[in-house]
Amino acid sequence: MQFKRMNFRIPLLLLFFYSVHSYAVTYPLPAAGDALIGEEQIITARYEDTLLSLGRRYSVGYDEIVAANPGVNVWLPGEGTRIVIPSRYILPDAPRTGIVVNVAEQRIYYFPSPRSGEAPVVQTFPVSIGKMDWKTPLGLTRVVDKRMNPTWYPPASVRKEHADRGDPLPAAVAPGPNNPLGEFAMRLGIAGGSYLIHGTNKPTAIGMDVTHGCIRMFPEDIEKFFKEVPVGTSVLIIDQPYKMGWSGNELYMETHPPRADSEWAASQSLTSITRMFVAATAQHPAQLDWNDAEQVFHNTTGLPVRVKLLQ
Repeated sequence: MQFKRMNFRIPLLLLFFYSVHSYAVTYPLPAAGDALIGEEQIITARYEDTLLSLGRRYSVGYDEIVAANPGVNVWLPGEGTRIVIPSRYILPDAPRTGIVVNVAEQRIYYFPSPRSGEAPVVQTFPVSIGKMDWKTPLGLTRVVDKRMNPTWYPPASVRKEHADRGDPLPAAVAPGPNNPLGEFAMRLGIAGGSYLIHGTNKPTAIGMDVTHGCIRMFPEDIEKFFKEVPVGTSVLIIDQPYKMGWSGNELYMETHPPRADSEWAASQSLTSITRMFVAATAQHPAQLDWNDAEQVFHNTTGLPVRVKLLQ
């Protein structure tokens, strides 16, 4: 449950100040055929800000906010620095029901069943997923159990990993500040493993590939999520580093760097663009400016960018 990409200490006061984000993670669900939600935001950093504290405040994960702000120092953006908050998203190419986890963008989308008289909405949260040798498995499953203040029973493979580096784990870790599951956990019905959607006692790692296959959320996000998601909810885990979708008559593309073992990793840009464009225009015919689309494709900031269409 440890991560190695950050070896700095963040002042306790700073973590406390930004301990709960206050920005919306619930958006109206676009009409069928449209896929864009949220709005990109531009803010000005204050002297005490870090990209991590801003990410948590705006419900954005580590890799997301770093990719959206190339060249900005993670720990000292600097007073007056322009910061892009990547809070606009193309919905994944997936059914708009239950929970959809896109590992490529380290983000959950939840489509709750609307109550009578209510308009449908979508909620989205940043997550951490499995690291190099502990991939989060893809496929369709369900939430089969929910636990408050869960006890963590580390699998034998995880205990061996910790023991090999001189950090032995007990057979069970009781609820409390040392429990990496946090205060809420939802078990998934994936055969052959104990995979959870859970909280964390290390929120600075949200939005990174750091888990042993579980899906990890900010403490304030999992608390909200836990209360709203019923047992039996479907969970579709997908890998879509490249997304394309409509907003009215405008077409957008959003790209994230594919993982080395992704089926997309070896694809040429034109092949990947064609694959997305065929799906996006199945019910919405259009002609694409391919030169412009290829430039957008290589802009892996994770921000939706409008692509040119030919008249």
